[in-house]
Amino acid sequence: MDIKLTPSALKGDVYSIASKSDVHRLMICALLSGGAVRINGVSRCADTDATAACITALGAQVDFSGRVCTVTPPASVPKTAALDCGESGSTLRFLLPVAARLCERASFTGSGRLPMRPIGELADAMQANGTQFSNPTLPFTVSGGLRAGTYRLPGNVSSQYVSGLLMALSALAGESRIELTTPLQSGSYVNMTLHTLSDFGARVQKSDNGYIIYGVGKLSSPVTVTADGDWSNAAFFLAAGALGEGVTVKGLNTESVQGDKKVLDALQKFGAAIKCEGDEITVTRGTLHGCTVDLTDTPDLLPILAVVAAFAEGSTAFTGGARLRLKESDRLETTRAMIEALGGKAEVLPDGIIVHGTGLQGGKVDGANDHRIVMAAAIGGCFAKGDTAILGAQAVDKSYPDFFTDLAGLGGNSYVI
Repeated sequence: MDIKLTPSALKGDVYSIASKSDVHRLMICALLSGGAVRINGVSRCADTDATAACITALGAQVDFSGRVCTVTPPASVPKTAALDCGESGSTLRFLLPVAARLCERASFTGSGRLPMRPIGELADAMQANGTQFSNPTLPFTVSGGLRAGTYRLPGNVSSQYVSGLLMALSALAGESRIELTTPLQSGSYVNMTLHTLSDFGARVQKSDNGYIIYGVGKLSSPVTVTADGDWSNAAFFLAAGALGEGVTVKGLNTESVQGDKKVLDALQKFGAAIKCEGDEITVTRGTLHGCTVDLTDTPDLLPILAVVAAFAEGSTAFTGGARLRLKESDRLETTRAMIEALGGKAEVLPDGIIVHGTGLQGGKVDGANDHRIVMAAAIGGCFAKGDTAILGAQAVDKSYPDFFTDLAGLGGNSYVI
């Protein structure tokens, strides 16, 4: 699906969708718990549907009704299971140790760039503790189980390695340790996992170089939980407020442990005005100027903040983003390509990107099968001087299927071509 946008002034109110990062964790912990869990406030997307399908393959019952998802853990887990993770890195990395914990044999497949995204360090740590892999890359089968022990792995490749092990090892009997051989990056995502695990009765202690997990065998069921509003996807509309006539996003928790709520700090650094009233965040335009943004803990913010930078006076340097090369696309390159396709100017650095504040003219953008590139290009297209075409706009289904509907509610003019 290709989309055309014409220049438009975005303003008004929009409700946040549920954090897919939170929904992944809640569904998986429900799978590992001792009773049914009702998850309120769920927003469905391709990634969370992949997790739902995989935990169903592991024996759970998953029922959706409106914005409620009820997960009932299996009375007995199948000896073998086939898990198709789609294009979801979270689904694969979270469920790899979980499936090894539950099944005698579990086969994994995936599509898009997922087979090329890194998994080796997590596989090495699991193999050192007895798990067997039929192949080093997707598709593969794991067997041999998962046992309590010490898992050593780097902290600067993917925080999802740590999160998956934390969930799986918490549902084992016995003490385990995760030892990080390099400093942890995107630590806020691990904090999300720890927060969810605490709601499910897990016992995890931070150590000097990692975590100590006191496995409880089976997690407890909190019966009812509510998914957090999604700061990652709200960032696109909050940034639109900084470029236009003001946007309010409702349903966001300012006490959330999500790292991407730091989008407010970044927008304020650019010069935007921020107002927080309860669960409503309003961003309005100020005098925007270039600055330096460290992406170490918030890499997913790069595409949309690069659009803001294109409209700021001077140049903006984004640093700490080397891991962005391993996302749904090489986001350092595809962000640069998006900005330049829209008539802006940007250059890639070894671990980041520089965006020059030349404004955007409009143009034709390759969505690169990356939901965040498509959404950022759409916001940029609304504020560009001329029309914008986005190729492969269906990539938004990965995390935000209703993105263009919500964009239209703020005044965005787009249609399928």
